[in-house]
Amino acid sequence: MNNIIMHIDVNNAFLSWTAVDLLKNGYKIDIRNIESIIAGDESKRRGIVLAKSMIAKKRGVKTAETIREAKRKCYNLKIFPPNYKLYKEMSKKLFDLISKYTPDIEKLSIDECFIDYTKVSNLYGDPINFAYNLKKEIKNTLGFTVNIGVAHNKLCAKMASDFLKPDKVHTLFENEISLKMYPLPIENLYGVGKSTSKKLKELNINTIGDLAGSDPQKLFKYFKNQTEKLINAAKGLDNGIIIAKKKETEGISNSMTTSYNLNTLDEIYKYLYPLVENVCISLRKKNKYANQVGVIIKDKHFKNYSHQRRLKNSTSNTDEVYQIAKELIMELWNGEGVRLIGISLNKLSNSRSHQLSIFEDIIKKDNNDELDKVIDKLKETYGDSIINKASRF
Repeated sequence: MNNIIMHIDVNNAFLSWTAVDLLKNGYKIDIRNIESIIAGDESKRRGIVLAKSMIAKKRGVKTAETIREAKRKCYNLKIFPPNYKLYKEMSKKLFDLISKYTPDIEKLSIDECFIDYTKVSNLYGDPINFAYNLKKEIKNTLGFTVNIGVAHNKLCAKMASDFLKPDKVHTLFENEISLKMYPLPIENLYGVGKSTSKKLKELNINTIGDLAGSDPQKLFKYFKNQTEKLINAAKGLDNGIIIAKKKETEGISNSMTTSYNLNTLDEIYKYLYPLVENVCISLRKKNKYANQVGVIIKDKHFKNYSHQRRLKNSTSNTDEVYQIAKELIMELWNGEGVRLIGISLNKLSNSRSHQLSIFEDIIKKDNNDELDKVIDKLKETYGDSIINKASRF
């Protein structure tokens, strides 16, 4: 089954949230329906527009322009100050509502997020119906509207949510990419900034479809290693996974989607070691120790498998964690090609517990811990490539 990813984006968040709060407190006019903006102190000419109503937008008002410029375009413009405390509260209400349905939420900003619907689709059924119901619940419960993009990956879900606004559900599945995405201007492609779109237009690449059909060799001289990423994005290809922020008590994790299927243990281990090293560095920065190691793999059929082990002795040592992770992979792997691999360190503690064994060399263990800290410091100061331990593969 294909992944189902949704991107949820509040329509005109700052202005909408201000409007909801004003109405709640007795204000007689919905500022979303008049010429209005959210902006800084009007007495200071440096004040700029942070958000504008649709009517103000139609009059030519733009985000980031000065209040003075905006008032030239809208003589009846109503100006309201930002309320960041309110915005944090409204954001929390939004994410709390969504989290009733899935814990797999990746927050992009205060007013938008991705959710992985794949794992809960058996509970809530058709994703399109769910998206409409969620949109309706947010509007009825919280008083503001959202756009929801539904797709098989994050990039397409984000693109879909940016289609016609407000208060809409849009899809962008694989069979819809050429129809819905290719005709769009190149600057509409998620992740393409002003300088990149300018250069692409100079090369007569004006639409997303133009980029999707481009010759990588011709573009490489201009975009170097970003060339493949740009063309894949234009084709709607994206292997990014939902990265839900965990509470510190829940552990530290890292994962990677590979560019090709890993078909041998040696290949898997080559991807595994840098993941282990990264999570162990994070662990040591927090002065924490792990009491449980877990691994996850996703095979070429998009099936997830996970395995974990509770440790007799807590650790933050890279080599120890890597050895345990290798053993877990060996126990877990069924021989199918692997397209994603992940590592997690859980049940964290503030101090290292150690039960001595006559077979262990505690001095060597302490020396290994100290070596890890020295390497961490060198990498932090001079970069990741300055030093590495001898190959473990």
